[in-house]
Order: sequence, then structure tokens, then C-alpha cells
Amino acid sequence: MDLSRTRVLSVSLVSALSALALVSGCSSSGSASGGSGEGTTQAAPAAANDLQDDYQKVIKDVLPSVVQIDAADSLGSGVVYDDKGHIVTNAHVVGDEKRFKVTTATGEQALSAELVAAYPEQDLAVIKLGEVPGGLKAAKFGDSAKAEVGQIVLAMGSPLGLSSSVTQGIVSAVGRTVSEGRSGGGTGATIANMVQTSAAINPGNSGGALVDLDGQVIGIPTLAATDPDMGDSAAPGIGFAIPSSMVKTVADQIIKDGKVTDSGRAALDITGRTVLGDDYRPAGVAVVEAPKDGAAAEAGIEAGDIITRVGDEEITTVNSLSEVLASAKPGQKVQVTYVRDGNEKTADVTLGEM
Repeated sequence: MDLSRTRVLSVSLVSALSALALVSGCSSSGSASGGSGEGTTQAAPAAANDLQDDYQKVIKDVLPSVVQIDAADSLGSGVVYDDKGHIVTNAHVVGDEKRFKVTTATGEQALSAELVAAYPEQDLAVIKLGEVPGGLKAAKFGDSAKAEVGQIVLAMGSPLGLSSSVTQGIVSAVGRTVSEGRSGGGTGATIANMVQTSAAINPGNSGGALVDLDGQVIGIPTLAATDPDMGDSAAPGIGFAIPSSMVKTVADQIIKDGKVTDSGRAALDITGRTVLGDDYRPAGVAVVEAPKDGAAAEAGIEAGDIITRVGDEEITTVNSLSEVLASAKPGQKVQVTYVRDGNEKTADVTLGEM
């Protein structure tokens, strides 16, 4: 097993995440009311057994829908999307490849698959099996909007090439906006509304399933955090999954039209680069190009202008601009602050669509 060929993306933590106070959802009738010790010791094993049964049921139901994807230079995971052989995964898993070998949880022989389309802007892709084996089971995709902090989740995939592996954790946070790097084969995408989880995400988990205890996929594990203060080593217990709502939106369009026709993502319609201030720190985004029919140009923004703020959010880098836009919607009107010839100006921009 060549573990060097597995791939996972990392996101650097540039600021401390807020501490979360977690409270157990279970209660013991004897813990605070003076109940007998016998009742307490009986209740605890029963509750543990019930939770174990839940884990095992979910794994039995969902794991057959999680596959291993072998590309030319990487190894990742995927989730069976429908009974026609469509499989959803990360765009960084498929890379520039068009053909793949897919191994199901129950199959001994690798199956051939081809790329339907990739959407790097959201780091998602759909591939399709050449022949659909009997008994192939599509996963059930849930509503990621209902994910709650503290909710138990399981991550399923092929970390380090170890197919059909399962880790457990909780939903640590929701609504995260994360930018992934381009190093290690990343797409450079900025993704909004990601689900943060403490379930271990290792190389090869990318494209797999983040599942709740109802057996529904609520996200596609994509990123593992790294700590720049520790030499970009892994930050244990901090991973991110693309929400299932976005997965369904993108996959449905790719399967129907062969591409994403309605991204739902806002765009300023510029080409930009990060500029440095007098202190050599990032100080804004210089507009390199603003097409005349784009959102920025129609609001009077030109090449050479330096964008420093969108709404109330300070803009210092291209990444910070992408993160603000990732949380906006096409057609939304925002105030953009920019500098032209040393003078600060503002423009009301009706955002376009990526």
C-alpha cells in the first residue's frame, strides 16, 4: 500500500477559534437527585450499549455507499450518489484526471469510472461508473442546515489508503468560511458554510462521507487544519466538510447538464492581486482587470483601483475578498471601498454570479 499517494488538503489556522462549551445530551436519573447507586450503574452501561448499537447500525447502512477512488497521482474517497453509478467526490481528488479505478466497500475488483465534470470553485466533482454492479447502494443526503454543534457524526472513507475506515466525533461548528491552498493539489477554492468537525480527517478521507446518527450524509470531508505556529503540522480534531446542501446543488446540475449552470455564488467580476502597504503587510486587492460588463465596472471601479473594504469587512488579501464574497449572494448590493490615486472612494456594487 503506497501511502505517499494519498492526498488531503490543509487549511492554516490564522486566528484562534472560539472555545465551545459542550454539554452532554444524556441525563442520569440518579446523578443529581439522590437516586440509588444501583440505578446509576445500570443506566450507564445501557446508554453506552444503545449508542454503540446506533454507531454500528449507521456504519452498516452507510459504509457500502462509500468508495475508494484511485487516480493517477492520488487516492481519495467518494460517495455513491444514485443508482445510475454517479459518485460525488472532491475536485482535488480527481485533479486533472479523466479516468479512475473505484473500489466499493464490498467489492474485490476495482471498477472503471470516468469524470462527468469537476467544479473546482466549490472543490466538488462527479464521476460515473462504466458498469453499475448489482447491489450498489446510493447514500442518503440529509439537510446540512439542520446540523447542530455537539451533534455526533461519523467520518467514513479511505484515510492513508485504509479503505472502509470510520472515525467519530461531533459537529464542532457550522457556517465556517474556509480558503484552501493550491499546494498539494488544492483548488484554491473559498467555501462558505462548511461544517467543522472533530472527527479525524486524514489523507485519503477527502471526498468521503460525514454522517449523522440517522445515517444521512451531512457533508463531504475536504480539509484538515494545520497550525502555522507548529510548522504547519496537523491541528488534531479540526476538520471541515462541504455541506450536503451545496453538494446536492452542484451534483444535480452536473448530472443533468454536464456542468454547473447556476453556482449561486456571488462575484465582483474582477481579476485582482494582493498589494502591500508601506509596512510591507497586505493592504488591499489591486484591480488588475474589470471587464466592462462586470459588476465592479458597472459601478465605476477600474483597473488600478485598490479595494480595501466590502461592507463592514476589511479587505487585505485576495483570500479575504473571496471569503467575504463566499458569504454573499448574486444580485446582492454591497458597498465597496477602494483607493484611486491616493483618494478613498466608495461604490454601490450589485454583485454578479461566479
